[in-house]
Amino acid sequence: MPLTLSTPVSAPTAGALREEFLLDPEVVFLNHGSFGATPEPVFAEYGRWQRELERQPVEFLGRRAEDLLDEARAAMAAYLGCARDDLVFVPNATTGINVVAKSLPLEPDDEVVGTDLEYGACERSWEWFCQQRGARYVKAHVPLPLTSADEVVEAIFAAVTPRTRAIFLSHVTSGTALRLPIEAVARRAREAEILTVVDGAHAVGQWPVDLGALGVDLYASNFHKWLCAPKGSGFLYAHPDRQRWLESPIVSWGWVEGNDHHRPQSQFVSRNQIQGTRDIAAFLSAPAAVAYQEARDWETVRERCHALAVEARDRIAALAGLPQIAPVESGDGYRWFRQMAVAPLPEGIDGKALKRRLYDEYRVEVPVTWWDEKPFIRVSFQGYNTRDDLVALILALEELLPEMTPGYGSVVA
Repeated sequence: MPLTLSTPVSAPTAGALREEFLLDPEVVFLNHGSFGATPEPVFAEYGRWQRELERQPVEFLGRRAEDLLDEARAAMAAYLGCARDDLVFVPNATTGINVVAKSLPLEPDDEVVGTDLEYGACERSWEWFCQQRGARYVKAHVPLPLTSADEVVEAIFAAVTPRTRAIFLSHVTSGTALRLPIEAVARRAREAEILTVVDGAHAVGQWPVDLGALGVDLYASNFHKWLCAPKGSGFLYAHPDRQRWLESPIVSWGWVEGNDHHRPQSQFVSRNQIQGTRDIAAFLSAPAAVAYQEARDWETVRERCHALAVEARDRIAALAGLPQIAPVESGDGYRWFRQMAVAPLPEGIDGKALKRRLYDEYRVEVPVTWWDEKPFIRVSFQGYNTRDDLVALILALEELLPEMTPGYGSVVA
């Protein structure tokens, strides 16, 4: 039977939630942001769908799959505030961005404007497809530290020219964990008839996402990160006005009119949903992840995690003796981060070696990121994390930073 919502209760403790996840208990896991982690009840639903497929593959894939995918898309569209057929499943946000970058009809000398805060894989996608068409991918410099969301908007539009056809930006950046003001960018871009393409990989499940209210043209994200769905579940949203020219990575039955595999539905859906034999269990399990979080008052869980993220970045910045890249909130109430945050590390430290030693010697799983050649440590707090996890990281850094940072005493003086 599919997973159903139980009567909502107060948010479980972090210790109770830890028991529901499959994580190694010997590891202090502070890197939910990279690949997510799936709780056992949702993982069980994933396995149930896989067993359904194997029980009668022809029945499942040949007769039921499209209806099942449509039902799952309807559930996820309701969660995300859009129409069912404005959303298609893709394995991950990178795939969704590639669909857009590959499809966008760019001419020679056209420009796509991104920022210097973007995720490298998606950035490379834009650079590649722009290069193939003689177009340019332009990186707008966003100066850090930031004090207001308007600074981001102005930095982006300072790079816009009459040749700009699209603006690409993250809802929440990977390397710096900052929430960017995509609503304000979308409003201004619409007035200039410029397309907005958003990488929302770190937003869904961490922040409320209402695609209809955001006003963006295209939005790709993962369900397997902060929503805690199984790996390989993501989506691409396209405003109805932008669907006609979108293609898909695979040319298959969904591209052919008038055959048994093509049903009356949008071209955007058919081209991206009907792609030959594949395991669709991760897609079908995404609604179970929504149900799991709703049944555990996840909004309270998120706020609990936010408090840990605030404390962690403050304590790490104090150890490093360096300022933050943004406040917790701007004066106008704009909140810059939630469950994931970065804190500066002393310049000159070997970030790769620090990451390795944190794991090898202290069993702390946490990434080191870079911006403008400056190192940062990125902490992710999910419902299963306790304050003991935070303390374990701080104690490890108190030992490693003095040892690994040239001139450490003068840095923090």
